[in-house]
Amino acid sequence: MTVSDGCALPQSRKPSASEILDTPLPRLLARTNVAVVDSSISDRKFFGAVVERKSGQLLLAMPAGRSEQEHDTVARYLLAKAFAVDLPDLPPPFATELAA
Repeated sequence: MTVSDGCALPQSRKPSASEILDTPLPRLLARTNVAVVDSSISDRKFFGAVVERKSGQLLLAMPAGRSEQEHDTVARYLLAKAFAVDLPDLPPPFATELAA
């Protein structure tokens, strides 16, 4: 999993931990102005990435063909990381990497 480094996000857009965990994912994505796209990366060890566009909008790239539960869990986790929301890390083998 990858989260882009240095996302300058307005404080008003930052969701709370309870919003990350409890808001239906489509609504959470709309509230945070995050777009979701299918990633072309087919490696089973790749679970998703958050990229900041030049416009400042966040793009959540998720691999296609994964279970709904995996998609939902990883999307919420990556959003929490991107917005610096304090949530526990996922257990191994999941790892988050910040890339500039």
